[in-house]
Amino acid sequence: MFRRKPRLNKSTSLKSREAKISLDIAKEVTAYADVAKQIIDLAVYGDARNRSYRRLADFTDTIGNRVSGSKNLEMAINYMYKAMTVDGLDVHLEPVKVPHWVRGKESAEIVQPRSKNLAILGLGSSVGTPPEGIQADVLVVQSFDELKRRGSEAKGKIVVYNQPFVSYGETVAYRAFGASEAGKLGAVAALIRSVTPFSINSPHTGLQDYQDGVKKIPAACITIEDAELMWRMAKRGEKIVVKLTMGATTLPDADSFNTVAEIKGWQHPEQVVLLSGHLDSWDVGQGAMDDGGGAMISWEALSLIKDLGLRPRRTLRTVLWTGEEQGGVGSQQYFNLHKVNLSNFDLVMESDLGTFRPVGLQFTGSDAAQKVMAEVVKLLAPINTTRLEPHGEGTDIYPWMNAGIPGASLHVMDSRYFWFHHSEGDTMTVQDPHEMDLCSALWAVVAYVVADLEEMLPR
Repeated sequence: MFRRKPRLNKSTSLKSREAKISLDIAKEVTAYADVAKQIIDLAVYGDARNRSYRRLADFTDTIGNRVSGSKNLEMAINYMYKAMTVDGLDVHLEPVKVPHWVRGKESAEIVQPRSKNLAILGLGSSVGTPPEGIQADVLVVQSFDELKRRGSEAKGKIVVYNQPFVSYGETVAYRAFGASEAGKLGAVAALIRSVTPFSINSPHTGLQDYQDGVKKIPAACITIEDAELMWRMAKRGEKIVVKLTMGATTLPDADSFNTVAEIKGWQHPEQVVLLSGHLDSWDVGQGAMDDGGGAMISWEALSLIKDLGLRPRRTLRTVLWTGEEQGGVGSQQYFNLHKVNLSNFDLVMESDLGTFRPVGLQFTGSDAAQKVMAEVVKLLAPINTTRLEPHGEGTDIYPWMNAGIPGASLHVMDSRYFWFHHSEGDTMTVQDPHEMDLCSALWAVVAYVVADLEEMLPR
């Protein structure tokens, strides 16, 4: 009797093919175990140990902070261009225009019910006060909802926001939009509780965004301590009067550059794995954590690969962005210039949440790309950073990820990050040499292996 061979249904056949592909990928990536260990050993235990930390210390101690449009940022770009050229990398500069906001002299004080100086930092893009300052009664609120409920009280007053810190992503709305929300109601200035979970009387600056059609009023951040002090005074029914003086001004856009260093690929030089951090900072502290560390490990990754005599199939490109703190203006102009070659970008990477002890890699990409990356991070077992987490993030790589390019970001033990973020506390003191070595090793292994695989990451 004739019997037909059982047919595999399409679902079974597809699963079999996927299983084979996964096995082939795992086999290909596993073959890089020895190379990955060489990179890790050089970065963490070898001649390159502590190098990224030393480079960061030399850079920040020499240049200091580097706000968009400033002479310090221009010096920083020249410094990095020369340093990476001396390191043997192929370096060039790509011109962009960046905002040029200048803080000027600023001060604030409570004049009633008692005299007290307030530690403040004006917010980026804020207008200044008249030369004689602004003296006005204070309205203290704890939320936008409370401001709306008490809108009739805001006219002619300085609005003080004492919003609790929930998370940076949620609470930063007060810094960004607090001035305009108060301005809509006739307020003359806004003082916003710093967006941080911890304070030692330390104000934190950052960018704020005026809404079109709303009168621009001066805006500054104050400390947690002073925001809570004025809230307690207000709860007691005490009249609070503050004098605010700010010399802030916005000048015409300035010339600047994205700084680009490369190791050209041997087989597909037109295809790119991009590593990045931003070179600009705010005009306080040293900008060591935000984002000097991210910039340095993105340079260090190329140095490690070069020192080992490695050259991947695809080009490894480190970009040190300018103008990130002003809303990612340098990276957006880079994207606009290079998006014509979108299909040649394999992976974009950004480190901008500190270079503390790494715990894993955050990744955005297709399901097939995630399977590849899950194998790649297994190579990081010697430093115990094998976690692949969802959602790569970074202001400077969002345009690429939104266009469908896989993106990755460094996930570190960042519980202390917002303690120092955008404040005078962002200095080399918060950095740790060994933790930076671990970050550099992770960054270099991931970038090299992805750049050297037979195929680009699946879209």
